[in-house]
This record gives sequence, structure tokens and C-alpha cells, in this order.
Amino acid sequence: MENKTFEEEIDLVWLFYALFRKLWLIIAVAIVCACGMAGYTHFRIAPTYTSTSTMLVLTKETTLTSLADLQLGSQLTKDYAVLITSRPVLNEVIDNLDLKMNYKQLKQRVVIENAEDTRILSISVTTNNAKQAKAIVDELANVSSAYIGDKMEVNPPKIIEEGESVGIKTGPNLVKNVIIGFMAGAFFVCAVIVVLELLNDTIQTEDDIERYLGIPALAVVPDKTETAKKSKKEMKKNKTRGKAK
Repeated sequence: MENKTFEEEIDLVWLFYALFRKLWLIIAVAIVCACGMAGYTHFRIAPTYTSTSTMLVLTKETTLTSLADLQLGSQLTKDYAVLITSRPVLNEVIDNLDLKMNYKQLKQRVVIENAEDTRILSISVTTNNAKQAKAIVDELANVSSAYIGDKMEVNPPKIIEEGESVGIKTGPNLVKNVIIGFMAGAFFVCAVIVVLELLNDTIQTEDDIERYLGIPALAVVPDKTETAKKSKKEMKKNKTRGKAK
């Protein structure tokens, strides 16, 4: 059991050094992938804009409410959030604005948020056009307010803030995509290096003989090319020393 654990540790160290030797390749490919993702994000992905409208959930016409009314209003916000994105409301918004999408596609662009312990509902719509995002969120607030008042037979929610005329650019996230591209490129190269190292069972050094065959190396035959290179370097050094004298 101890020998098996030792061999696994040696393999991990061996793989680490294999990756370390190719560190320059890992970094180079990661940078290329990051630059490619940056270019794709900038030129191919259309920017998105978000416009937000807020509504106040009412339980009475009076402005001063009891604690019970406040609690009821907070509970109603959950029901209202469902009704705002219901099919009848979304289809009416699509018909009124003549949108080129179905209610499921529109629902994916709508986000409903309710701040904790409040009766405030925030409706956000994200599209590729800032003016369209504002038009949709305003129409959605108006249609849903009337729909809620009619179906639930309560005071309809009051719109306290319309969508912004310009909208906020919410995407794409260039920094996030560049980091994803860098990490994906590095991971891909590391995976390829590890697979190639694991599949490579050829004996290249004297350590491999003991590692794969379990016998020590008695002698090593020098590589002729390496010996020739060393001799040429020594001859050059001797020539330069002779000239210097």
C-alpha cells in the first residue's frame, strides 16, 4: 500500500514538471485564447441594456397603514411578481408594442425583484436596444398594474418610477469573457500535455529504465549529436582564447 502511494506521488510530481517545462506554451495559448475571446466579445456579441421601473403594492387608499397592512402588502408582492410575468400580461405587451417575439422570449428578458421587508417591486427588462427596453418596461408596468387590480379585485399597484430613457449597459462583460478565454485556453493545453505524457511510455532517460522496468541502468551510451555539439563549443572557446593571447 505504501509503495503504491509513493508511486502515485512520483507520478504527480512528474506531471507537474512536465507542465512546468511547457509553461511557456500554456501561457502563450492562454493569451491567444483571451485575445480571441476579447475580439469575439467586442465585434460579435451585441451589447445589452436594462431599464427598470418600480411599483408600490397597496392594500388601502390611505397613506397611513397598520402593521397588518404592511405585512399583507409584503406577501402580495410575491403574488404580483407571478402575475406580472403571466402569459396574458406579456401577450398584451407584445401586441401593444408590436414586438417580434413570443411571451416566452419576453419572459426571459424580465426580472422581478422585491427588496426585503418592503412593498416595492422592481421590474427590469433587458434587450439589445435601450429605447426598446424602456418602452417594454413602461408598458409592462402599466398593463400588469391594471391586470392585477382587475383580477385580484384590489387597489392596483402604483407606478412610482418609470424606466430610464437611456438604460444601463449590462453586457457583454468583456473582462469576464477574457478571463474565461484565458482559463479555457490554459486548461486545454494542460489537458493535452497531461494526456500526451501519460500515453508516452517510451524510454528516454536512465530514470525511465528503473521506473518502467524496475532494473537499474548499468551504463549510458552518450548521444553523438550532443557530444558533437559540446566538442564544437569547446573548439570555439579554445580559438577565442588563442586569439585573445
